[in-house]
Amino acid sequence: MTSGLTAYACDPSRSRGRRHPEPEAPTRTAFQRDRDRVIHSTAFRRLVYKTQVFLNHEGDLFRTRLTHSIEVAQLGRSIARSLQLNEDLVEAIALAHDLGHTPFGHAGQDALNEAMQALPADGHAPDGWGFEHNLQSLRVVDELEERYASFDGLNLCFETREGILKHCSRRNAERIESQEPGGVARRFLQGGSPSLEAQLCNLADEIAYNAHDIDDGVRSGLLTLEQLEAVELFDAFRREALAQHPSLRGRRLLFESIRRMLSEQVYDVIAATQQRLVASGVRSLDDVRAAAPIVRFSDGMRERSSALKSFLFHNLYRHPQVMETTGRARQVVHDLFQGYLADPAQLPEAYGRAPALPRAVADYIAGMTDRFAIREHERLFGAAVFP
Repeated sequence: MTSGLTAYACDPSRSRGRRHPEPEAPTRTAFQRDRDRVIHSTAFRRLVYKTQVFLNHEGDLFRTRLTHSIEVAQLGRSIARSLQLNEDLVEAIALAHDLGHTPFGHAGQDALNEAMQALPADGHAPDGWGFEHNLQSLRVVDELEERYASFDGLNLCFETREGILKHCSRRNAERIESQEPGGVARRFLQGGSPSLEAQLCNLADEIAYNAHDIDDGVRSGLLTLEQLEAVELFDAFRREALAQHPSLRGRRLLFESIRRMLSEQVYDVIAATQQRLVASGVRSLDDVRAAAPIVRFSDGMRERSSALKSFLFHNLYRHPQVMETTGRARQVVHDLFQGYLADPAQLPEAYGRAPALPRAVADYIAGMTDRFAIREHERLFGAAVFP
């Protein structure tokens, strides 16, 4: 067991390995190597120009998929350190978890999924997966990256790939299981949980985007501090900050409130998870996989976090200005899909010659940044959807 890790943490020396066997690195553990491979990947660099909530061209200081992934990694490592879990694995999963996201965030994902699902059920139909960014992230690290002479993808460890595949329908799990028996999709068919490190990344993702969407929402002018007084989780720390610093105003008050909220959520996850570990009686990684999810908020924090998510959904993600942008983004992705399908010569040669053209088109569009997708749409259709 690696020094400093609990008995139920993921130990790189006991990893379930890679799909293509490789000799161990002399100076890095298997999970450190995974993290490094993700950082050096093409898909990771593209995240800097992919939307979180606000499009890349809408402002220089809004979060992107890249900065979001870094924030998830920071939060995840902090929690993992306190729980004596594997920080390197947490970081690798966190940095890779959004590699398959489309341009324009969830709007792009939804438009691409609708386009794939709408294809006729004939010999030219896609493979049945539709489009979902968790599956696409796994596809990126398993197949689409082209960095190595001996294999496609990044050839990451089972434990990293397991953490990337956070969600999976039964239909898609059966398809993955048929290709990789006993692999990363098995738990979606037989029950059970992923590693604690994977569970932790899932919760760190939620903590990160709730906090930075408050920040970006206020920065954009679509949310106000006065509106946020209705959100218990945020307002408790706003009032606490003002009690200690009565002259705080504006962005400094916002940042101080968010900082305190983030810290409290991290401490809550650590305490609630420690209690759950004791109550569940897990003693090994096998016990973790057989148990219900263990990494969690306390009941009170889960309720307050859910209320914050609801507030953001109704007041930010469904704000008329965001919805207008979302509609334009969906049009760009829909038009690109139909345009490439109708005229594969517009695709790069490798994609245009692929045997399953719809999936190749989806792969190509999913890999685009916001600004490249906009430029491609203008090139193909001669109209600027985004003025």
